Amino acid sequence: MAHKSILVVGGGVSGLTAAIEASEAGSEVYLVEQKSYLGGRVAQMNQYFPKLCPPNCGLEINFKRIKQNPRIKFFTLSEIEKIDGVEGDYTVTVKSNPRYVNHNCTACGKCTEACPAERANEFNYGMGKTKAIYNAHEFAFPMKYVIDGSACLGAECGKCVAACEYGAIELDMSAKSFNLNVGAIVWATGWEPYDAKKVDYYGFGRHQNVITNVMMERLAASNGPTAGKILRPSDGKEVKTIAFVQCAGSRDENHLPYCSGVCCMASLKQATYVKSASPDAKVYMFYIDVRAMGKHEDFYTKVQDDINMIKGKVGEISEDPETKDLIVQVENQLTGEIMKETVDMVVLATGMAPSTSSALDTISYDEDGFIVSQPGIFGAGCAKKPLDVSSSVKDSTSAALKAIQSTVRR
Repeated sequence: MAHKSILVVGGGVSGLTAAIEASEAGSEVYLVEQKSYLGGRVAQMNQYFPKLCPPNCGLEINFKRIKQNPRIKFFTLSEIEKIDGVEGDYTVTVKSNPRYVNHNCTACGKCTEACPAERANEFNYGMGKTKAIYNAHEFAFPMKYVIDGSACLGAECGKCVAACEYGAIELDMSAKSFNLNVGAIVWATGWEPYDAKKVDYYGFGRHQNVITNVMMERLAASNGPTAGKILRPSDGKEVKTIAFVQCAGSRDENHLPYCSGVCCMASLKQATYVKSASPDAKVYMFYIDVRAMGKHEDFYTKVQDDINMIKGKVGEISEDPETKDLIVQVENQLTGEIMKETVDMVVLATGMAPSTSSALDTISYDEDGFIVSQPGIFGAGCAKKPLDVSSSVKDSTSAALKAIQSTVRR
């Protein structure tokens, strides 16, 4: 039996785009997202390049389109357990994990005030903490609180239950599985930042003031751990000298052999954060090659005049144990000089690794773990290859069209 509905796996910008475009073209769409909210990593950004506008500009419109569209059904805190069938006739088993908060939630926040337990704030990449019951972020969709079962003290505590006036908290919720019958699947599970601890000579995890590019986005964001002030983690000092280290684990056969394509632009964008906050700040960018494709060339040309661009792969980052300042050692490839620059903070431009590790044998991958499209199952966005936001939107629109065509021809 052929089915005309479409399953989209992943609720980031790629999955949102594919789901909305397919549904507005007339298809019934099921959207499955592992996190408690939609928006993915885009929601964690401070600004898009090259226009440097905040992510809620685009996400707000997409959330409104979802709310107004009866052909989209979305499931958060859910994951794919099994895929059976062939193009045109798939049976997909979805596991829905407990939120422990029901539809009565008004996001009033009284539960959080009462909760005594804490957890690391994953939305801020571990910088800071939240209570065990929390709202993922101020722009979360759906706007409902969620309990981290690994941090919650459970029924022996129950303070959140007592504090909730609406009967919204159910500590005995359990996981449930259900089946969906669909004709095509769009796999848009996005990307993960490469683990900077694996590049041990850069000291991430040992030196407090070595952070990653995704952490830098949260530091610069007004809803981040420092309310948008770029302060170094060790002592809260305002950053006056900073180094951006490109290809931290990328273009390296021991780590990610490929170029992620967007890291140079991301660092150039983040340099504007620093210069905007502190015009006199000294900014270094150590690079192998600067890759600013297409229209991004203008942005690169504009920013490079305000910072110190040094061609050379950083060999080592060490720390002054007293000041926690960082010493960046690199050979300048243009002059042959061995440089040692002392800075307040280092930002590692870690690459994009595909979030496909939890996918099933039904899905095909290339040698780097990115999804390879096949009849009836189509990769979209950064699950297929490293892309920026704009390119992910275009690619996901294409995937939606392919999925529609797949259901129609069956």
